[in-house]
Amino acid sequence: MHLNEAMPLQAIETASSQTAGELIARLAHDALLSEVLLTPKPGLVDQRNDGAHEDMDLPLFVLSARTISPWFGRFVEMGYLQPFAHATGVLPQIRPIGIACEQAMFAATHGVNTHKGAIFSLGLMCTAVGRLLGRCLQPNPESVCQEVADICSGLEQELANRPTTSTAGERLFQLYGVTGVRGEAASGYATVRQYALPVYLSLRQNGVPNDTALLQALLQLMATNSDTNLLARGGPEGLNWVKTAAQALLREGGALAEDGEQKLANLDDEMIRRNLSPGGSADLLAVTCFLAGLPARNSSR
Repeated sequence: MHLNEAMPLQAIETASSQTAGELIARLAHDALLSEVLLTPKPGLVDQRNDGAHEDMDLPLFVLSARTISPWFGRFVEMGYLQPFAHATGVLPQIRPIGIACEQAMFAATHGVNTHKGAIFSLGLMCTAVGRLLGRCLQPNPESVCQEVADICSGLEQELANRPTTSTAGERLFQLYGVTGVRGEAASGYATVRQYALPVYLSLRQNGVPNDTALLQALLQLMATNSDTNLLARGGPEGLNWVKTAAQALLREGGALAEDGEQKLANLDDEMIRRNLSPGGSADLLAVTCFLAGLPARNSSR
């Protein structure tokens, strides 16, 4: 399925939970491939180079995406089977699926964390789609993001109440007060909805090539997202440097400029030199791709 081809709404809404799960899992897989194949992505693994990474490359990401994709159908089915359960009780139900999916990823990549953030975000998205279908409601970007926000409504407070830190995200919250992927989920992926998705959809509607539109959306994310991957690698200075660089490129037209691709390649080289990789923004770009593949709110039935 091409990223821009929203799957037929009727095919989703009339499908069994298993078939719906397969359709949505394919959409999630396509979103992951769209993200990793996009080139040039500053600091990230793509078809140009391995970005600021010594333990990852393009074939590893493709293998990882193929390995974890079947699990997304499990998330859909879990949501579909418990559509009326209180939203705040959903996370404990789907966490075992997420853990099993992560274990499959680590087994395939020999311990390399290629998609842990994407598993979290796309797992939530798929669960939200399943719950909406179970209630005979239309899964579109707005309804899916609202469902995710409902599911994750207590996640930021849970993070703040942790007495000890066991993950990189928890340590960064204690150091800098940045909520990372948990905050994005609790907000219903506000950064994606406010910046990346509208830019991408508008450009595509105006005939801009798909990869150019995605690169512009990525720049929007890099310019606005408090990326915990950048914080971990470069501290606040590194994060602010990337935000400022992305904002400067956007003022010059970004990927839409005549020399936009070359400027992105130059930024890629500089971020590799600085050992900076916006992995959090890459995950949000995959979320953007996933949401863009869903039918719009006003799609006819």
